[in-house]
Amino acid sequence: MHSLVLVRHGQSVWNLENRFTGWWDVDLTSRGVEEARAAGRALAAAGHDFDCAFTSVQTRAIKTLHLILEEMGRLWLPVTKDWRLNERHYGGLTGLDKAETAARHGEEQVKIWRRSFDVAPPAMPQGSPFDVSADRRYAGVAVPRTESLKDTIARALPALSERVMPELAAGRRVLVVAHGNSLRGLVKHLSGLSDAEIVHFEIPTGVPIVYRLDEGLKASSRTFLSVA
Repeated sequence: MHSLVLVRHGQSVWNLENRFTGWWDVDLTSRGVEEARAAGRALAAAGHDFDCAFTSVQTRAIKTLHLILEEMGRLWLPVTKDWRLNERHYGGLTGLDKAETAARHGEEQVKIWRRSFDVAPPAMPQGSPFDVSADRRYAGVAVPRTESLKDTIARALPALSERVMPELAAGRRVLVVAHGNSLRGLVKHLSGLSDAEIVHFEIPTGVPIVYRLDEGLKASSRTFLSVA
């Protein structure tokens, strides 16, 4: 059996502040740091080990990965960072308080932006202080102005097929630390969930999702590892 573990980053500063984050780079809170460490301890206690790891190019995911590996005594493992594992781009909603946005635009409209499969929020306006297109880490990348969940999955899945799956096929044990929506894309593919099902699939911060894959790299089981 092949082993693949997915972990959403620990609580971030903007998770705590209830703001739309997307591609904006924010750090972990002290709770987020502990969530990451707890995930590492739980993985080690359950007998998990890894040969390589993947993450996005966003600080909250990178730090979570490093903290997990530190707890497991595996900081030396090879790590691949891929922007395609970034969080969904929330466009013009980036930086806004979610409750205030619902009060301004109506809860139903915000629910559509947040929870529909193929409806994207308004595009990020030119000159936005949250525009990351000039960020050095995205040199050569066509940074989106907004993304639906469908868009996010479409760019995350090639990272899975081109980067992660070959490692699994070679018999390596793989850890992926990324974001709620990019991980939804991986879960949708691995578990064969429908568009409607994946929209409502919740991925808690810092809780490992353990996949067992058969020789054909088809998921035979999916479990959430207890970190209590």
